Amino acid sequence: MAALVEPCTTTHSGSSDPRQFDRAFARTLVSHRRSQPAALPSEHDVEVLVDEALALLFPRYAEDVAATENQIYARVTQLREELGRVVGAVVPGERAEQLAGQFVELLPRIYEHLCADAEAIAAGDPAAESIDEVVVAYPGFLAVTVHRIAHELHLLGVPILPRLLAEVAHARTGVDIHPGATIGRSFSIDHGTGIVIGETAVIGDEVKVYQGVTLGALSVSKSAAGAKRHPTIEDRVVLYANATVLGGDTTVGHDSVIGGNVWLTTSVPPQSFVHNTSQVRVRSVSEALDYSDYSI
Repeated sequence: MAALVEPCTTTHSGSSDPRQFDRAFARTLVSHRRSQPAALPSEHDVEVLVDEALALLFPRYAEDVAATENQIYARVTQLREELGRVVGAVVPGERAEQLAGQFVELLPRIYEHLCADAEAIAAGDPAAESIDEVVVAYPGFLAVTVHRIAHELHLLGVPILPRLLAEVAHARTGVDIHPGATIGRSFSIDHGTGIVIGETAVIGDEVKVYQGVTLGALSVSKSAAGAKRHPTIEDRVVLYANATVLGGDTTVGHDSVIGGNVWLTTSVPPQSFVHNTSQVRVRSVSEALDYSDYSI
């Protein structure tokens, strides 16, 4: 397949006349557009695809909450056709239809995983009053939903689209999960904002992650592409706010707790408690400051 993005090149006409420069620049842009195939789904199409998948899987996202079996079947068919059309922007038409059909066959498994995710979030958050609330109001659940869809498309070998789907979730929730990341059952994201999970991260079952957590790489060298660069998080691990775990050789053993603001680049055994040691002093304002009323 041709490169999706050609190198950007332009030349200055050397003219002092801005009209000549503007027209020369316009010709350059037109030339680039004509030389590049339309090999990217539109942002609108990707957004629509996400919304249709949500409406199919969870009635709270749909207008026809009490849909009949025939209506749901029609919606499945519509999703298959829409996915085939969107995938058709990056792969040949017949192959796009085949991939769309394969993805739809995976929907029952995706739905099963998502139900377990919603239950885990509801069970672990005292503020959650119901699973319905988690499904429609929790950004962490939305991020996981889009990830599970994007991940299956990634495994099917669909180019570009899984990354675009991930960016829809990123824009809506502030959670950035690469579609290549492997995430086990009953995954719980609490709050979610600022979470980053890299392409080769592997997360086990019943893991809970708080806001600001990063599962990243020690090196950002382009030569590391294709290698395992991100950590492995085993079953039933809890990662508290702003914890950073880096490196493809780093494994957090099962049933461990990683405290807030921890910076971790080495493996820890199962049932570990990793935390920062801090010193907090409590004093009165009069002891700490010469005056208590100040502004910045």
